[in-house]
Amino acid sequence: MTAAYTAGAASHHVADWHGIDWSQVSRTVRRLQARIVKATQAGKWGKVHALQHLLTHSFSAKALAVRRVTENQGKGTPGIDRVVWDRPEKKLTAIDTLTQHGYRAQPLRRVYIAKSHGKKRPLGIATMKDRAMQALYLLAVDPIAETTGDRNSYGFRRERSTADAIEQGFIVLGRTDSAQWILEGDIAACFDELSHDWLLAHIPMEKARLRQWLKAGYMERSVWHPTEAGSPQGSPISPVIANLALDGLENRLREHFPRSSRQGQKAKVHLCRYADDWCITGASKKLLEQEVKPRVEQFLRERGLRLSQEKTTITHIDDGCDFLGQNPRKYRGKLLITPSRKSVNSFMAKVRTTIKTHKQLPAGKLIEKLNPLLRGWAFYHRHVVSKATFQRMDCAIFHCLWWWARRRHPQKGVRWVRQRYFPTVNNRQWCFCGEVKRKDGQLHTITLQRLGDIPIKRHIKIRGEANPYDPAWEEYFDRRLGRQWLAGEHRKPLVKLWKAQQGTCRVCRQRITKETGWNIHHIRYRVHGGGENQANLALLHPNCHRQVHSHGLTVVKPGPARGLGEA
Repeated sequence: MTAAYTAGAASHHVADWHGIDWSQVSRTVRRLQARIVKATQAGKWGKVHALQHLLTHSFSAKALAVRRVTENQGKGTPGIDRVVWDRPEKKLTAIDTLTQHGYRAQPLRRVYIAKSHGKKRPLGIATMKDRAMQALYLLAVDPIAETTGDRNSYGFRRERSTADAIEQGFIVLGRTDSAQWILEGDIAACFDELSHDWLLAHIPMEKARLRQWLKAGYMERSVWHPTEAGSPQGSPISPVIANLALDGLENRLREHFPRSSRQGQKAKVHLCRYADDWCITGASKKLLEQEVKPRVEQFLRERGLRLSQEKTTITHIDDGCDFLGQNPRKYRGKLLITPSRKSVNSFMAKVRTTIKTHKQLPAGKLIEKLNPLLRGWAFYHRHVVSKATFQRMDCAIFHCLWWWARRRHPQKGVRWVRQRYFPTVNNRQWCFCGEVKRKDGQLHTITLQRLGDIPIKRHIKIRGEANPYDPAWEEYFDRRLGRQWLAGEHRKPLVKLWKAQQGTCRVCRQRITKETGWNIHHIRYRVHGGGENQANLALLHPNCHRQVHSHGLTVVKPGPARGLGEA
């Protein structure tokens, strides 16, 4: 399986989409991104622009851009042209269409999604070609954003999460001599009000392409509407643009409150930001009102933004505040971070709705719908003080399910209902159980996940200067990924398999991460008698998995350096 192309040439052709050497493609892009990081760190912006040009005109980057937009969750959602790239032939042809000469961005297809407080958030759906072009330029812009970004910015960044932001809050608020006041802020319509002039002057990418995306407008009910401000939500590059616009606030606060000075140490000003949600700590309410807040407003005004008056508040740590669905608050001088009441109520409303709208489902099918919800919510909150909350919610969920079971059998007694739906499993009473049919055709008993069974795991915050595009941090991220998977979702066979392969795909030999996704491949097919034992399984990237099946190739099991064998 060979492909004759180089890093900087876009004119070379490959006969088959699955014939692309994805290992070589990934190495080429990563090498150029590492060079962009090095040039950015050295302040050589002329070299940065030259490397960006080389990357965005390379076959490798174009192939990865097409692969990204055809394998994510929105791959089947078309833009205004109603075109999707759903076949290998279309994907291969799309690579050649990603040329800068003659390119013109098309308007977005406007849709609306509901927000938690009843309002609707506008979402723009670009065409597949526009998405691929944005993904292409994202490969060249994201290394710069990661290199120049704020240390304590955690939203829409690789290898960072809400758990990192919450842990940073614990670090700056948890000590007895920590700041006692919190300025909790929210930017009003951040994506809709960003100044185009500021973005065109400061975003480090080709201005002609950025201007087209910003000025493309949107179609709603067959009517074109121009866009004079803002960055379209829903496009691949918009989160990075928003981050680049908001980066610099932390450094500006540090300039006015330097930690090396006595005044800065007394002020105790620290910023923690996740996308457009942020918190700033301070030693006093007066300091936050008269010195910090005006500087934040000035910073935002330069970018065409403003604070939301409804959501921007100053609170004492003893009263607590809600940030990213969790509530940091001190009780008699001790900081406890718990799931916020709003998050608990909204989740319980979702669980109750799921149960009430599936009154006729068998117990096993209902459990299959509930378990992913329960595990997802619990894994999000498992890094804070959540055990008591989990147990209270287990009790509330039990009452909902008891109502569901009694309603199904109004003529049966309590003892019969309990024996049918709530048997004793492994010496534990009142376990909600049901039967489902698996792929082998046999009935299997499954049990509802109890939130209280999920252990609390302290999250280790990412280092502020860590850069996933810098080769100097490669070993750090490898160790961190291993810890995350081991402490993750209790999929022990998956972790064993990943460790046996040293975290790499058997086909392209590139890292398997949660971002890339994975498929479990049976070396000897199940229809040919292959089993579910460890020796018959291999972890592959989704595209590599399709590549194996489309070419009828055999994955060689031993040794991570060996890729594919002949069929």
